[in-house]
Parts: sequence; structure tokens; C-alpha cells
Amino acid sequence: MYLTGIADEASQDIEGQINATRELGWNAIESRFVNGKNLHDLDEESFESVCRAIDGSGVHINAFGSAIGNWGKDVRDDFSITQGEIDRAIPRMKRLGAKFIRIMSYKVLDQEDQLVEERVRRLRLIVESFLSENLIPVHENCMNYGGMSWRHTLDLVEAVPGMKLVFDTANPVFNRDRSKEGEPWQCPLEFYHKVRAHIAYVHVKDCLTPCAENGGKETYVYPGDGHGRVPEILRELKDSGYDGGISIEPHLAAVFHDADSQNQTSEDPMDIYLRYGRKLMDLLKAMDYDFVPYEA
Repeated sequence: MYLTGIADEASQDIEGQINATRELGWNAIESRFVNGKNLHDLDEESFESVCRAIDGSGVHINAFGSAIGNWGKDVRDDFSITQGEIDRAIPRMKRLGAKFIRIMSYKVLDQEDQLVEERVRRLRLIVESFLSENLIPVHENCMNYGGMSWRHTLDLVEAVPGMKLVFDTANPVFNRDRSKEGEPWQCPLEFYHKVRAHIAYVHVKDCLTPCAENGGKETYVYPGDGHGRVPEILRELKDSGYDGGISIEPHLAAVFHDADSQNQTSEDPMDIYLRYGRKLMDLLKAMDYDFVPYEA
């Protein structure tokens, strides 16, 4: 098992991201944003600057945290938007040697008809585009159709050949289970148990369930301090022999999907990121779950 992280939560600057990764003793970044733009949306000059910074640094890009089909994208939008992101991402993944790319299944619509057939049609095109290039697309259980419940995720896995999952420990905490009567909050451990056979990658973040005390908003905390069942899930990953990537996504300094989040702070994002990574390593060491350098 190797450790990595969405290092734009430490710094928007690629050099800062590299420094944060080295400071933790890691050698991989799950790249999402650089200077405010997703890696697949950078202009060519900016992307070349990223490549120059990475080359010879001893740090690798193991995955792209893409915006493909994410919670900000509508399944009714022209597919050319998605196709453009795919077409830009593939050569950049190859250039940087990234193996995984995070995708989603478009935002949940404010209507009963969730246009499932169109979502599936698009996901098949997305997944096949990457698989045909020997790249691995992984769907995240975030605020998208697949994140509505573990049942919705498994329906997509069954309908989209070759699609694997990136499981996020905290996302169930603040998402309602749209498959159950009364739509209770999802249980991270239940979600994990139901989808674990399809997990190829893991995001670790943690938060408290929305309630009156936190203004009805999820409140992000350090791993093990919230309702994400992080220690239990890590223990089960270890016991199952999971040897893939575990990527931190603190959300303590910035929450990319919610500008009104409770987690507004003046604390240095770099300090938060480093503390978060070290807290995760402490949890892993306490259960003798060994991690090794990422192999590009």
C-alpha cells in the first residue's frame, strides 16, 4: 500500500505540492488543481511548467482528480464538454505516468427522473476511452448519481463494464441514502462493505454528520475524529490485503464543492495538510499497516 494526497489542499503552486509531499516522506501526488485550474484544463505552457517541476523531483503523479462528470456537471449538458476533458486528460496522464483518473456520474437532478440511461451511456463512453489507453477510471461516491447510495453505485458498476471505484470514507457521512425509506444518512462502513469488491483506490477524509449544532453542514475533521469510520475501514483494508493507494483529501482548509462549509479557517493550509498526513500515518502504524513508496 502506498500513500498519496490531493496536494492542492496544501498549496495551489506545484512546487508547494511537491514540497508538502516530500515533507511527509511520500513520493506521489493525486493531482487535481494547479493555480486554480484542474490539470486537464491548464493551458499548454502551464502544463509544461508542471511537467518540468515534476521531472527529477522524485515525486510522481499517480492519479488525476478530474472534473469529468462531477457534482458540478449536468448530464443534460452537451457531451462535448466531457469529451474535451477526456481528450485533454489522456495525453497528460501518459506524459506524467499517472495510472488512475477519478470520474463521477454527474450531479443529482432536482427531479424524480434522474436520466439513468443517459448517465450510463456517457459513463460507458468515458470508461472505454480510458481503458482503451490502459488507464484506470475510478468512480467516486460523491455528490453524484452513484453517490446516492451503495445500491446506486453497484447499479452503475453492473451497467458499465470495466468501471472500478475510488471509495471515499467521509462522503457517505453527509449524503442521504436515497435508496432507503426516510432517506437516512449513509453509513460509511455499510457502503464500504457493499462495494469493496470493486474498490481500486481509496480517499481518506473524515467529517461530522450535519446536525443542528453545526448548522446542518458537514464539518470536516482529522482522520479518526469524525463519523467516517476511518480506523475501522483502514483496519478492514489491511486485513483484506489491500495494497493500492490511499489518498488524503483533508477539506479542512478548503471544501471545493461548498463555499459555505463550516471549515473556514485562517490556519496555514500547508500545516493542516502535513498534520493530516501525519495523523493518517499514526493510525496506520498503530495497526501495523505498512506503506511503501509509490512505484511509477
